[in-house]
Amino acid sequence: MRVAHLRASFDEYVRARTPALLRIAYLLTGNAHDAEDLVQAALSQAALRWRRVDDPEAYVRRVIYTTSVSRWRRLRARPPETLTDRPPERATVPDHDTRLVMATALRRLTPRQRAVLVLRYYEDRTEAEVALMLGVAVGTVKSQTRHALRRLREIAPELAELGEVRR
Repeated sequence: MRVAHLRASFDEYVRARTPALLRIAYLLTGNAHDAEDLVQAALSQAALRWRRVDDPEAYVRRVIYTTSVSRWRRLRARPPETLTDRPPERATVPDHDTRLVMATALRRLTPRQRAVLVLRYYEDRTEAEVALMLGVAVGTVKSQTRHALRRLREIAPELAELGEVRR
């Protein structure tokens, strides 16, 4: 493929897919700035290998997920947070907007738990697909899903009342 054609196909992909990639990255990070950084890193990697990438969507999404988990592992190495004798105050959500409640609750999960829930329920992936994408065992996906849903029920019981968090 000629360089100009490669450049044009990459530019077209970026214009068409960036909004969807940003939504996925936001759900994984819980922060718009981190989501933009994550998508930028994934697209940079894709640009370097564009000639050899067979399925751009799968490649870029995998880079987003693995980079997100790697970032989580680096952050996990930080010293633990200071414990207090009082639980944190719950954020109030105006009008009980389900999307805002879900976004707030997702931010309180670990990055791996967020990644598993986003892949399983937002992208409707199978456990085997999620395991392959994240480079973990299917059993890990199952246990992370179970722990994440239990945690969501604890931190956002209003989601269970709305039928948003399955048992």
